[in-house]
Amino acid sequence: MPRLNAVDPSTASGETKELLDAVQSKIGMVPNVLRTLASSPVALKSYLAVSEALSGGTFDPKTREAIALTVAGANDCSYCASAHTALSKSLNVDTDEITARLLGRSGDPALNALLVFARKIVDKRGFIDDADLNTVRAAGHSESAIVEVVANVTANFLTNYINHMAETEIDFPAIDLVQTRAA
Repeated sequence: MPRLNAVDPSTASGETKELLDAVQSKIGMVPNVLRTLASSPVALKSYLAVSEALSGGTFDPKTREAIALTVAGANDCSYCASAHTALSKSLNVDTDEITARLLGRSGDPALNALLVFARKIVDKRGFIDDADLNTVRAAGHSESAIVEVVANVTANFLTNYINHMAETEIDFPAIDLVQTRAA
């Protein structure tokens, strides 16, 4: 049972209602994590603003979802693993690649370098060494892309940590991270 109440979009008012209505209009639903964030309109607004800004960056939706899967796997966030698996499937990413991404890997060498780097950001709490930077650069990624990976990782921390604390009810087909790691 969730430890924080998710805001019901049908009873929301003011800025909260406007934000939730915008989410509903854009993606056709209001995921429970966003309903939970809506308890603080400023938190929801900041998350939506960062997400919108990152959607205009270097990375395409598949790459952003790959980073989100890696962060969800590294942070043991079942909600985000489930949500980003569903989103990745909608982008025609196959099941084996989704599993690899949850583990911080990819069959594509350039994407693999980004995901390994993203996982190291999580594992090392941002204390990346020169070898880590040199590896991601050697895979052809610019400094702009490196900084954007960090931005994507930190955006996903917000939802991972909200879900951990709130025990958000998963409203996507659930992913078992323990089983994923064993595969």
